[in-house]
Amino acid sequence: MSKTLFDKIWDSHVVKEVPGNRQVLYIDRHFIHEVTSPQAFAGIKQRGLELFRKEKIVATADHNIPTIDQHLPIKEELSRKQVDTLIENCEEFNIPLFGMGHEKQGIVHVIGPEQGITKPGMTIVCGDSHTSTHGAFGTIAFGIGTSQVEQVMASQCLILTRPKTMRITVDGKLGSGVSAKDIILYIISQLTTSGGTGYFVEYAGSAIKSLSMEARMTICNMSIEMGARGGMIAPDQTTFDYVQGREHAPTGDDWDAAVAYWSTLNTDDGAVFDMELKYSAEDITPMITYGTNPGMAIPVNEVVPEEVSEKALSYMGLNPGEILIGKDIQHVFIGSCTNSRIEDLREVADFVKGKHRCATTKVMVVPGSKAVEAQAIEEGLDVVFKSAGFELRSPGCSACLGMNEDKIPAGEYCVSTSNRNFEGRQGPGARTILASPLTAAAAAIYGKIVDVRQYIN
Repeated sequence: MSKTLFDKIWDSHVVKEVPGNRQVLYIDRHFIHEVTSPQAFAGIKQRGLELFRKEKIVATADHNIPTIDQHLPIKEELSRKQVDTLIENCEEFNIPLFGMGHEKQGIVHVIGPEQGITKPGMTIVCGDSHTSTHGAFGTIAFGIGTSQVEQVMASQCLILTRPKTMRITVDGKLGSGVSAKDIILYIISQLTTSGGTGYFVEYAGSAIKSLSMEARMTICNMSIEMGARGGMIAPDQTTFDYVQGREHAPTGDDWDAAVAYWSTLNTDDGAVFDMELKYSAEDITPMITYGTNPGMAIPVNEVVPEEVSEKALSYMGLNPGEILIGKDIQHVFIGSCTNSRIEDLREVADFVKGKHRCATTKVMVVPGSKAVEAQAIEEGLDVVFKSAGFELRSPGCSACLGMNEDKIPAGEYCVSTSNRNFEGRQGPGARTILASPLTAAAAAIYGKIVDVRQYIN
């Protein structure tokens, strides 16, 4: 019987069937951070339980930590309490923690892949919706709620209803200035933020296969923004080359055996999906958002649609029929679990080298991990950013969300490489415009939204 990639991994992890058309699924890897783990640890303690397989847990601090002066105490009381609680819980249960100052610290969905912890064929969860990032390696990876975090801690399993399957195929060659971020914003704009509800998505096609692993992570990262349970891409030689040699990657005969298994993780000919969608790469251009959800996105050179939410446009200070090219921008944020990897920083540095930011635009570049930060410094990207007037900060989730000190002032515009543009996401009253790192870099230099294709060779 032909199977999809999703079916192969899911079926191999089912422990047993339970009433209500549900299944108990074994979880290979559990990532935790300071926001959604405290209540789970409290529940474990109240029940007098032990962690069932604590060696499967990876802990880091990312959401609430500051990105400047990380050697000093955290100023915000709630943020400091959550980080301190994570430290205390990890010490009590003897869980290794990549906390502030640790050489392996970083955003949870950045450190897993870069350390080789994330590998094809796994089931991966975290109390964070963008866990779908790990699906780029051919895994079933998804976010869970706090009660489920506790459930995995106690049993290494989850009781779940099997999602439906969807395949999104993107064939063709991407145009100049078009990146993975533009692909996923385009797909979400076509499908809407609820079009993927109830589905697990597999991305396929020549345009997807041409992407690097870091670009594939960007695609899978934002699957959740179309309402999907998660996204995944079949592993191939690009995947194997990325994983090989990393700290937690198999070696020797174990590597050969792993690659032999990973090579079977693809959708069989004749396998049936619950839904199939196809797009042409040639139809995708640099994208930006204009509203208050990621589905409200348009090609950068098109106008704000007429039939849209008045509430969203009022919040954003925009009007139907308005073109956003030329719109003044006060802030640019380059970072988040969507676009904070070394390739993102290289792309930005290549564009801004020899240029300087607009005097009225503030720019934060926040690497996704200490390893990315170290690599950027080794390659001299920090010098490029400093010369351009950009501020290179320490790793963390930063201005992706208004949960730490990096907030955008009310009423001001921020072109952001993050994944969400909800009301108040980057701070109360902040106006977020999602875009690719290249489009964000151009906005930083010119102080306004531009079509980056006019400024690249």
